[in-house]
Amino acid sequence: MALELARHPAPGPDGGTIGPAAAFVRTSWRDRSLRGAAQAGLVNNLNDGLTWGVFPLLFTEHGLGLATVGVVKGLYPILWGIGQIPAGHLADRIGRRPLVVTGMLVQSAGLVLAAALLDTPLLVGVLSAVALGAGTALVHPALIASVPDHAHPAWRANALGTYRFWRVIGYAAGALAAGLLADTLGLRVTIVAAAVLTAGSGLLAARWITDPARA
Repeated sequence: MALELARHPAPGPDGGTIGPAAAFVRTSWRDRSLRGAAQAGLVNNLNDGLTWGVFPLLFTEHGLGLATVGVVKGLYPILWGIGQIPAGHLADRIGRRPLVVTGMLVQSAGLVLAAALLDTPLLVGVLSAVALGAGTALVHPALIASVPDHAHPAWRANALGTYRFWRVIGYAAGALAAGLLADTLGLRVTIVAAAVLTAGSGLLAARWITDPARA
């Protein structure tokens, strides 16, 4: 801890601890890297909330039974969970930003697949779930690790709490957005909109998140 503290700048303008409100503002907006992580976490979970609502309706509409839809939807978190282990190792080797950007773009591609190739719904469902699971596995450990990279130990817990606030809000935002868009524009348009938003979030992450130099 002493070595880490020595490598960090002072935690605040006066060398004192940053309070919860200041840490929230800094994590949400003022610090580019933390802002990039927060928005990517929100959009990543927005996709998850959206797919839980939209994918079952979309695939049953195209002929898949409920059990098959359950397999397709379950494949996503299984791959996500398992994939986080090697992805976390990789994030420590090559940095956080490459995994975040790649993961968001892979998720976007998975959403596009689900919307564009529904003549073969089972194959598309599996391929989409694989892409979403792999993309999320790349993103999650890299994002949670990028926050401590840019938050001083004196206010790191507040920064992580703020990041998790935005990330978890994504579930609710995805569910609400999915319902509103699907009612007005249809299921496919909803998925395409999510794909565009996810790709845009990845590009913002590429612009905002930086990887500190490693010894």
